[in-house]
Amino acid sequence: MEKNPHALLLLLFLLLLNLSLPSLQQKLDALDLRALVSIKNSLTDVPSRRSRAGFFSTWDFASSDPCSSFSGITCSSLGRVTTLTLGTGLADSPGLAGSLPPAVSDLAELTQLILYPGIVTGPIPTQLGRLVNLRVISLTNNRLTGQIPSTLSLLTKLHTLDLSYNRLTGSVPPGLTRLPMLKVLILSSNDISSDIPSVVSQLLHLDFSRNRLTGHLPQRLPSTLRYVSLAENDLEGPISGFFDSLSDLVHLDLSMNRFSGALPASLFRTSLPSLLLQRNNLSGWVPSVVPEDQPSYGEGSIVDLSHNSLTGELSPILASVESLYLNNNRLIGKVPREYVKSVYLGTTRTLYLQHNYLSGFPVEPGSALPDTVSLCLSYNCMVPPVGLAACPTSAGTELSRPASQCTVFNYG
Repeated sequence: MEKNPHALLLLLFLLLLNLSLPSLQQKLDALDLRALVSIKNSLTDVPSRRSRAGFFSTWDFASSDPCSSFSGITCSSLGRVTTLTLGTGLADSPGLAGSLPPAVSDLAELTQLILYPGIVTGPIPTQLGRLVNLRVISLTNNRLTGQIPSTLSLLTKLHTLDLSYNRLTGSVPPGLTRLPMLKVLILSSNDISSDIPSVVSQLLHLDFSRNRLTGHLPQRLPSTLRYVSLAENDLEGPISGFFDSLSDLVHLDLSMNRFSGALPASLFRTSLPSLLLQRNNLSGWVPSVVPEDQPSYGEGSIVDLSHNSLTGELSPILASVESLYLNNNRLIGKVPREYVKSVYLGTTRTLYLQHNYLSGFPVEPGSALPDTVSLCLSYNCMVPPVGLAACPTSAGTELSRPASQCTVFNYG
């Protein structure tokens, strides 16, 4: 019987395919494979009403190659795991539960470790300090407890560390802020209680907000910083000198602390587009003379100096801010025409001046307030030319202060 050449070719192809399958299944390094098994045994999908298929539904060690079919896994050509992303990150996903096992540190070539929001508990494994190739650690929005491991200070290649929205306690390891490659450090919304460590690394983004940090501001921060948030802590003392070297800063939030003293003039030399200092004990006022080289505040700018003890007359330096909050201070005098013009042109879209001792708002006859503007002038030493429709509920319903309070500033 004559042999069919096509049948022989098909038989040869199936033989080669069968020989190749075991090698595909063994592509992942054995140590990394054991680490992934431990990770799956330590974490579990939180049941979702919308989807039955959880994150670990693709993690089938019996028949799949982790490097090509496991969700959240990327491997090198040598079969080592280089990125590990745990969870789907979808808005409707409840995330993962369980704890992070020390076996994560067996993924020796790992460069990125990301844990999406969930209810993962327990400590951050100290063994992560062994992963010398790590560049990104993001374990945000879970329920991690304990202290930040000091061993993370050994990760000299680390670029981003985000441990925000957990239940971490203790202090900030001093070595974290000295890592040579670190650019982004986010520890917000934890229960960390310590002084702010000195920052030596060339950070771009620093966020320690919503903790229990104490003490004073560091005397100096890296000139590379563009984003700084220390809001909602127990920090105190003056803020002068803090900004002198921060020429590239675009966002500063020191709100809801106990800072005191005068506002430094350096704050208003660069038209910092996002400046939040509300709810402190700051006093004094901004410079009354606008420097010739002073850049104007642009679209999207916000300055919030509300709920302090600022005194004196309004300075024209802030007249072009898009969202300006100066309410609940001790400001006096008439509102400068620069502010009035900016409001009626729509350049300033929010101007809150309520709960001060201001004596006038010179509206041009026949002018109309744009629909896009929110202006609140209630509870000053004048009858506001604009009603209370644009005022927040916290402003109250009284248009003007009692005359007895205004006589203190000769506004009888």
